[in-house]
Amino acid sequence: MARDLARDVTSDPAGDLGGNLAGDLGGDLDQYLQHLAVERGLAPNSLAAYRRDLRRYVDFLASRGLREATGVREADVSAFLAAIRTGGDGRPGLGAASAARAVVAVRGFHRFLLLEGAAPTDPAADVHPPATPKRLPKAIGVTEVERLLDAAGAVPPPGGLRDRALLELLYGCGARISEAVGLDVDDVDPDDGLVRLFGKGRKERVVPLGSYAVAAIEAYRVRARPELARRGRGTPALFLNVRGGRLSRQSAWSVLQAAAERAGLTARVSPHTLRHSFATHLLEGGADVRVVQELLGHASVTTTQLYTRVTADTLREVYTAAHPRALHA
Repeated sequence: MARDLARDVTSDPAGDLGGNLAGDLGGDLDQYLQHLAVERGLAPNSLAAYRRDLRRYVDFLASRGLREATGVREADVSAFLAAIRTGGDGRPGLGAASAARAVVAVRGFHRFLLLEGAAPTDPAADVHPPATPKRLPKAIGVTEVERLLDAAGAVPPPGGLRDRALLELLYGCGARISEAVGLDVDDVDPDDGLVRLFGKGRKERVVPLGSYAVAAIEAYRVRARPELARRGRGTPALFLNVRGGRLSRQSAWSVLQAAAERAGLTARVSPHTLRHSFATHLLEGGADVRVVQELLGHASVTTTQLYTRVTADTLREVYTAAHPRALHA
């Protein structure tokens, strides 16, 4: 079976995984692609991506007079990375994510050649993929948040009261999901509208809760939590599961997904989406970024700025309203 698959990999004209590249590097590439297909079982789409990236790499080496793996040096691999970013090899330049994928393919190729004894060294070992920008979840609008919260509360009690309180808290103070499910009853002060959260490294912060979140938590504590607590053995946890134990992160995630589905939200919504929406809506409302930093519990304001990208329109509106020479008198 393995031999048949390997034969298909290199003989199928449509796949053309390794091609008929001249020189030893072409043969090495054929062997590596067979290894990926047979021994590692890569999916066809993944194999096709490896083929494209590595054929481009082998062509680039050939343009530098290199046709054997033994002649490749780290400078050649680095030059390839620079060429695919800028289009210096005569092909369209690649973005950071696509270039990173290509470098991963090249690193795997050279590691394979070293392990197989086809090359004495690994010239790609110290060539690292370019950093890709952090992708943050897209904030949902206030109207979508309201639909989500209403949908959470639509479940019959005690579940609906708990789910509404959980999501109101996530959006009301920007808590991480781990912080929310880690709360004990005494961590919430409804009289002052404050909640004590324990973030990464058990770092404590006290942040305000909006009146909607306070009301939802109090409704849950009075009308639903006692019923859930009777099913368990006694726990100080604020949010309880159906057995009376502390609600897990996975269960809280499921609560959110179910509410999003009932609300008809087409965008993918995660607990972090609510945290990002919390921060974004604060900034759009005029909050200072360093205040948002404290609320989110970030050690660096740089991290907060990644979470709280505001639109150009919002920036323009704030500038126009605040700068003394933004408009003619």
